[in-house]
Amino acid sequence: MNELKSMTLPELTEALRAMGEPAFRGKQVFTWLHKGIQSYDEMGNIPKSLREKLAQGYPLVPPKAARKQVSRLDGTVKYLWELADGNCVESVLMRYRHGNTVCVSTQAGCRMGCAFCASTIAGKIRDLTPAEILDQVIFTQLDSGETVSNIVLMGIGEPLDNLDAVLRFLELVNHPDGLNIGMRHISLSTCGLVPGIRRLAELELQLTLSVSLHAPDSETRSRIMPVNRAYDVETLFDACRDYFQKTGRRISFEYAMIDGVNDHDWQADLIARKLRGMPGHVNLIPLNDVAESPLRPSRRLAAFQKRLESHGLTATVRRSLGGDIDASCGQLRRKAMEEAQKGEDSQ
Repeated sequence: MNELKSMTLPELTEALRAMGEPAFRGKQVFTWLHKGIQSYDEMGNIPKSLREKLAQGYPLVPPKAARKQVSRLDGTVKYLWELADGNCVESVLMRYRHGNTVCVSTQAGCRMGCAFCASTIAGKIRDLTPAEILDQVIFTQLDSGETVSNIVLMGIGEPLDNLDAVLRFLELVNHPDGLNIGMRHISLSTCGLVPGIRRLAELELQLTLSVSLHAPDSETRSRIMPVNRAYDVETLFDACRDYFQKTGRRISFEYAMIDGVNDHDWQADLIARKLRGMPGHVNLIPLNDVAESPLRPSRRLAAFQKRLESHGLTATVRRSLGGDIDASCGQLRRKAMEEAQKGEDSQ
């Protein structure tokens, strides 16, 4: 692995041992990296000779805030981070009474093809490394000057499509010598990659799993979410039941309300039937307008919520944050890509 910050503490310690360094240097370097240093010269307790070797073998290339938007409505901050290779990803800092939450990306682009999402329009470019996911948390803290207490993997990309890197990120961000953010303060959102859900169940991580459901019937779901053609609704709910039985963790089902598509009473009734016997929370999401999509926000959000609650389900409406700053996933990156393309075309 050529990224020092993507290494676990044992791996980092072994890499330093191979350079002839004592084992205790591993913890020192690990801690410095997770503080967000931008140069090895900032490592005050590390010998100059080692700093020079690290700089030569493992160059530090911190992300640059290519754009930053701050909501005048609620203080939400959206970052467009430029990575070492010029690709950009988004993070969003959201302020709540219970603490600050950062939403991070796991891929540059996305190949899942959901009809209502701006992140997937240009497809997937590449997976992010564990360090690139971690840096979104670290540098959001450094730029904002505020401590992040909660993380949601719900930005650009499908976390379970980059699962090995995501699992390593979780190990790193949870480490007591790093950011030390507990698993119960982390949410992972998936569009329904069943093999990944089953792997998470086997690991019995105590994070919160959010499943982007968006339709309880396969006909509708396949129309707006191509992943359903590989793992249909029944297969998905079977995996969710197994996940709950293995982990004991209640699943949150995300449901973007789309006018005339998934907001009918019969679909609310079907959700209730599918969730019978499995504790679950339905999080209704007011749909964001995406210029390239013909889908529009539902006018039946309150009625749909009431219908779900009539079945005894817990159904909440997600609080909209950053409505004045392109805060929904993929919008800022998409805008930057379009502007870059116009610049190239004009030359």
